[in-house]
Amino acid sequence: MKKISNKTKVLVVAALTVMGLSIFIGLAGAGQGEPGTGSDPLVTQSYVQSYVDSKLKNQPAQGGSGWQVITIQAGQTFAGHGGTEFVLRSGRAVAVDPSTSGILDMTSGGNVRANQAVPANHLLMTPKSDGRGFKALTQVIIMCNGGADIR
Repeated sequence: MKKISNKTKVLVVAALTVMGLSIFIGLAGAGQGEPGTGSDPLVTQSYVQSYVDSKLKNQPAQGGSGWQVITIQAGQTFAGHGGTEFVLRSGRAVAVDPSTSGILDMTSGGNVRANQAVPANHLLMTPKSDGRGFKALTQVIIMCNGGADIR
């Protein structure tokens, strides 16, 4: 019978230690949100869609988080709250700006100043809650993310 050398014994112990640590780390991580575990169960696409749809239906008409489609009638004024983003999808409007800075046009990198036409399909932002926004010349449809006052 062959005698096992000390070098071989050390290698076997090291390999077993590495394997043991790998299994331990794997089991410890499994309890912290691994897909399919109790802390992160699998769900169906229909469940997720139903959940998202219910959340969108319960959002307020103005304000809140997430993009909303809002119709504004001719003659009404839209004054965005600080950080409100909006995109003019149809209709015509002119900027309302009590300051002189304008509304940030994030698409072009410029500003839309008072009485200038609001460009369609540009991502615009009202940086402050100081009355900046637009006046609808015709019926306007916008996508809005954030709060606003419509008068």
